Order: sequence, then C-alpha cells, then structure tokens
Amino acid sequence: MQPAFSVIFLTTLAGAAQGLFLALYGTEISGLGALTALESQQFLATASAVALLLTGLGLLASFFHLGHPERAWRSATMWRTSWLAREVIALPLFMLGLFLYAVAHWFGLGNTKLIGAITVLLCLALFVATAMIYASVRFLQEWASPLTLVNYLLLGCASGLTLATLLAASMGMVALVTPYALAAAILTLLAWVTRSASLMRNARLKPKSSLQSAIGIKHPRIVQKAQGFMGGSFNTREFFHGRSAQLLRSVKWAFLLLVFPLPLLSLALGVNTASTVLLLLAFVLQYLGLLAERWFFFAQANHPQNLYYQTIS
Repeated sequence: MQPAFSVIFLTTLAGAAQGLFLALYGTEISGLGALTALESQQFLATASAVALLLTGLGLLASFFHLGHPERAWRSATMWRTSWLAREVIALPLFMLGLFLYAVAHWFGLGNTKLIGAITVLLCLALFVATAMIYASVRFLQEWASPLTLVNYLLLGCASGLTLATLLAASMGMVALVTPYALAAAILTLLAWVTRSASLMRNARLKPKSSLQSAIGIKHPRIVQKAQGFMGGSFNTREFFHGRSAQLLRSVKWAFLLLVFPLPLLSLALGVNTASTVLLLLAFVLQYLGLLAERWFFFAQANHPQNLYYQTIS
C-alpha cells in the first residue's frame, strides 16, 4: 500500500497522547510519587494539555488525507459497520475527555477520577477502532492479525510513557521519573517482542490470490503484456508504494533500532545521570522510529490488485 503521511502522523501522535493520558490517570488513582495536592494539580493538568495538543495535531494532520475535508463528518454516519466511522466518533470524544480532565485539575475541581475513568474508556475505544481499521481488512494478510491491535496499543503506550518520563523530569517531579522510565522500558520491550513477532509472521505469509483470481479469469496460463493504458491511475498510486525491496529492508532495520534499543539506552542513561536532555533524546528517537515503523506497516501490506497493476511491459 502507499503510505499516507497524514495517517502516519495521526496514528503516532494520537497513540503517544493516549499512552501519556493512561500514564497520568494511573498516577492519579495509584497515588504514585506521593505528590502534594498542588504538585498533582499542576503536573496532571499540564501533561493532559500536552496530550490534548498532540491529539489535536494528529487530527489536523488527518484532514490532509481527505479529498473533501468539509464532508468529513459524514463518515461518522456509518458507525454500525465501519471502524473508520467509530474512530471518527471516538477521537473527538477522547479529546473532549482530555480537555475536561485538564480543566478539572487546573481549577482543582472534583470528580477528576470519574472524568478520567470515562476518558480511559474512550482512549481504549480509540485504540481499538484505529487498529481495527486495518486488522479487519482480511484480504491484506499483513494487517489481518490480532498483533496489529496489540502493536498499536503497546507502541502507543510505550511512547506515551517515554514522554511522561520526559515531562516529569522537566517539571521537577523527581519521584515520578524512575517509575515512568521503568514502565516505558517494560512496554518498549513488550512492543519489541510483539512487533518482531508480526514481522516474522508476515515474512512467512504466502499469497492467497493469483493472477487468475485477481482479474477473474480461470485460464491456467495467463501472460500479461501491458496494463491496458499508458499512464498511471488511482490503482497504481494508492495501492503500491513503488519503493524497492532494499529501501523497505533499510526502513525496517532503522525503525527496529530507533523504536527499541536506542530509546531504552537513552532512558537508562537519562535516569542514572538525571539528564533531561537524554530523556528528550529517548522520546525523539522513539517517535522518529515510530514514523518509520508506521510507514513500513503501510508499505508492507501487499494489495491483491498489484498482481495485475504492477506488471508493465
């Protein structure tokens, strides 16, 4: 498939925001760090505002993927059958929950735990809806796996915890830095295992389609001479990335390095040396790696129609 950078930014920014919020709510209900009332109010409000900003930037990026952004609201009408429609509903509701959660903490209002609990449900619903947009496409074998949902969840939470570690350090919440960093490391390791599992699974996949099934002709011997037209089309642009196998391998190894070992090393050094710069480096490296990971996720999916449209003579 052709990776769309608008969707790449949407899923990575929103995923980090969702992971960050889950870390914040976990901090509130567990009393982690033994923060004073004022410290808790300031940190949770500010970090929630950061999560809201990231989600808003992701939503803004998604509009560049639409031919007619003014009609975007219509996609929500298919919520009974479409995971995309469910995402369109869950995303703004999650943003509303984040806004109310941040405001409630900023002004010291009550019911923050109730608001947070509802927002957690919306956060998880958004994770599921986003991942299922791809996991539910059965003819794209690379996506049609429970690992798609697991990886979206773990990668989002890992990047969110890495960001939470950075925010805690930069705001002087020293008691939160080590627990956050430990949680970020555990989630990053889990995501490393599950993403590697999906790569190994996809490497063993065998095409279920053939040239005969792709074009609906059952003759045992089909020789394609041309596409049938001189220039490109929607099919050739949107369902195939046009990059070489060597580039795909390079991107794969790049994201495996940037998302997992390098952030883990930066986190460990940053916590041990109390260096905010190294913690910032950990988040930047991991986010850049996630951009590459998400690009590879889309590019690796092989649409059956490419059996026909990739042959040009």
